[in-house]
Amino acid sequence: MSTDTLDHKQLEELERKYDPEMRFRPLTRRAATLTGALLIALSSFHYYTAGFGLLQEITHRGVHLAFVLGLIFIVFPHRRALLEQPARSRWWAPGSVPWFDWLLAAGVAVSVLYVPWIFEDLAFRVGNPGLLDVVMGSILLVGLLEATRRAMGWPLPLIAIVFVVYALFGPIFPGLLKHAGASWSQLVNHQYLTSQGIYGVALGVVATYVFHFVLFGVLATKIGLGQLFLDIASAIAGRYAGGPAKVSVFGSGMFGMLSGSSVANAVTVGSLTIPAMIRVGYKREFAAAVEAAASTGGQITPPVLGAAAFLMIEFLSVPYQTIIVAAAVPAFMHFFGVFMQVHFEAKRFGLRGLTDAEMPRLRQSLRQRWPTLIPLVLLIDILVSGRTPYMAAFAGISSCAIVGIATRSEGNTPRHWVLLLWGHALLVALVFGGIENANAKLALFALGLVTVPLAARLWRLEGRIGMPAFVESFSTGAKYALAVGAAAAAVGIVIGVVTLTGVGFKLSTLITGAAQAVAGGAGAFVPAALFDIKTMTLFVALAMTGIVCILLGCGIPTTANYIIMVAVAAPTLVQLGVEPLVAHFFVFYYGVLADITPPVALAAYAAAGMAGSDPFKTGNMAFRLGLAKALVPFVFVFSPSLLIVAKGFTLYDFVVTFVGCVLGIVMLAAALSRFFLVEMSRAEQALCLLAALLLIAPGLVPTLVGAVCAVPIVLRHLLARRRALVVAAP
Repeated sequence: MSTDTLDHKQLEELERKYDPEMRFRPLTRRAATLTGALLIALSSFHYYTAGFGLLQEITHRGVHLAFVLGLIFIVFPHRRALLEQPARSRWWAPGSVPWFDWLLAAGVAVSVLYVPWIFEDLAFRVGNPGLLDVVMGSILLVGLLEATRRAMGWPLPLIAIVFVVYALFGPIFPGLLKHAGASWSQLVNHQYLTSQGIYGVALGVVATYVFHFVLFGVLATKIGLGQLFLDIASAIAGRYAGGPAKVSVFGSGMFGMLSGSSVANAVTVGSLTIPAMIRVGYKREFAAAVEAAASTGGQITPPVLGAAAFLMIEFLSVPYQTIIVAAAVPAFMHFFGVFMQVHFEAKRFGLRGLTDAEMPRLRQSLRQRWPTLIPLVLLIDILVSGRTPYMAAFAGISSCAIVGIATRSEGNTPRHWVLLLWGHALLVALVFGGIENANAKLALFALGLVTVPLAARLWRLEGRIGMPAFVESFSTGAKYALAVGAAAAAVGIVIGVVTLTGVGFKLSTLITGAAQAVAGGAGAFVPAALFDIKTMTLFVALAMTGIVCILLGCGIPTTANYIIMVAVAAPTLVQLGVEPLVAHFFVFYYGVLADITPPVALAAYAAAGMAGSDPFKTGNMAFRLGLAKALVPFVFVFSPSLLIVAKGFTLYDFVVTFVGCVLGIVMLAAALSRFFLVEMSRAEQALCLLAALLLIAPGLVPTLVGAVCAVPIVLRHLLARRRALVVAAP
């Protein structure tokens, strides 16, 4: 696949092919126009409320969910086979949408908005719902499960159904899991009329944070910021051995700051880097795996991160700055691990870098695209200043619009610079001016909304993108948010059952008991001087939690995986003495790992499709490349200083752990590649792997022991390398 043939539409086709959340049914022109208007209205609603204040909590969540579920029944068919059929309007399917889907869309929208409508009376009805309450709640429960199935497949709805069955038939379950059971009316009351279920924290975070950053990422990419990142990555790493693969790592890391999506990252960056990797000699499976492994880092890379990061703010009640700082070092470790394996693979097979003709001209790219950095800089500045994340997203989206209208790639005239400064002066006054009066804020916003496009039109200025592209971006951003909105609401069912039955505590007790039993058995073989029973119990609980996260993530997205594991597994880790911030980061990282873990590795499958490689082999290779991400969470559990903002941080612990991790990741990459400075023997590979695990293990003693184990390998390779250079010399 030539990179020259890939345009914006083809990238969308690739993403739709490999991401089940983007497979929309074909619609007739009228239905598409209506759907587009609703999508734009949804984006406009979130954009406006981000800048001028959210509605009452239940109303804001209700409007968001009504749009999301209603649109899902219009744009997602009930059977995947219908995706291939042409759009045709029939008497039973106006606009190519069957009549029952129109009814379902209207029914769920009404049932969602019913709760905000009766909200003033809820204080007198919670715990004693009326017949209409139960009917409306039943419609929403069933409709939500069907909408989630259409948008994401069966795994998440099945998990929700299992929890519903558990809530209804508690007496039939054995032992500790047994409970009194709830009637359908009680279940509907808890899930529908309280903030503990569908209308809970997960839905609130998506409606107030996630949607805005998805929209920002779409617009930032549209104005050319993603391409600037790729050009910078090429300039940094492109000319070295295996250059395209290193560009993939750097580019995915920087582009991931915008997208927060593994599949979107793999498709966008991979469309450029995968063909280049194959061209310089990488095997197709390895080329696709590099992009897939690097792309999963998008969800853990500050400042945007993925949706789960915004959930942490609510669950942990910590500022967003805390999450950004905590994520920085582990994200570096992930990309560093992939980079080192790429480097050793390139050295082992003598793969070349990019030639001067293949390299982008960085100076020209910076000269043309540096204004696209303004939205990202403004967003980060607002985030770290302590203002709300949705205000930061509002400023970032607005800045993208100003840059898109007031600058052009070919070079700017004085009028372009005047318009750019004028637009941002109004934006800065709106965000930082301390204006309290709502009418004054609206007037200032309206002034910018009218004057910037009008001046561009009167001065006949060509911008990077025109108004049609902005409209399309608002529509695309809403499309990206549909599936995650349904997932957040569906996970609310799981959380509702957990709070209704107390099963979270029961599962924590079961996991702790199983971990103690396994640790007790292992204690007979492991010297007490190395691991006491408490440490062994925690290690086993972490391993069990990580496995469950990966298995659960094989069918559901990271956000839903994280929420479920926070309800079920994180309390177990907290019971065993792990700080809540650390426990949440642990389950978050293992949830992300599922995107490159077969048999359902979405990012790996997307990359494999572009490389023409075997998806399963690509997934296995991507998991190997991402092993650092699997090991680092264990490190920051036993040495929380790696997260910087965790309790008990000391500079000594941080330095020892950081240096040990860096050296350990180098040795791990060498062991997995069977190459350091020259080819490794099997015995050296085994010793190198042992050294890597000891170096990565927190604490000065294992780090020093690991370093001692690595010394013979390093010395032997230095001598062999020198010998090879002497032989090769003329």
